Amino acid sequence: MIEPIIRPARRDGLPGVLALYRYLHPDDPELDLAAAEPAWSALLSSGMTSVIVADVADQLVSSCTLAIIPNLSRGAAPYGVIENVVTHPDHRRTGRGRAVLRAALDIAWKGDCYKVVLATGSKQEATLRFYEGAGFSRGGKTYFEVRRS
Repeated sequence: MIEPIIRPARRDGLPGVLALYRYLHPDDPELDLAAAEPAWSALLSSGMTSVIVADVADQLVSSCTLAIIPNLSRGAAPYGVIENVVTHPDHRRTGRGRAVLRAALDIAWKGDCYKVVLATGSKQEATLRFYEGAGFSRGGKTYFEVRRS
């Protein structure tokens, strides 16, 4: 098995990340490169977000996005939010998803975050155990969401 390279996404990585996102939200309409480019540029250049990828032989096989949010509580320590965790189905249960999460946590801790949160819509026990195995715990705080209708 080829070992992945865990690294920040590069500007030329947009097609690979979009291909992974087809597994994350298969019912979403496909996003073309031109429409995605402004958000991609903002993600890579904001200074507050990191897109971490696992690269195997020049194919992106896993990814997550970390946002570090400035904060005025907790002694002004920021906090991290991880979103869009996805691994190509052919590379699941190989440690690649856990590796990108570990890299995101390393960035957050180096950024002096006092906590990192991750939410999932999955109810699958295997998915929840995956996040627990990566160091996250269930049952801490209760998170709510609202979506634009």
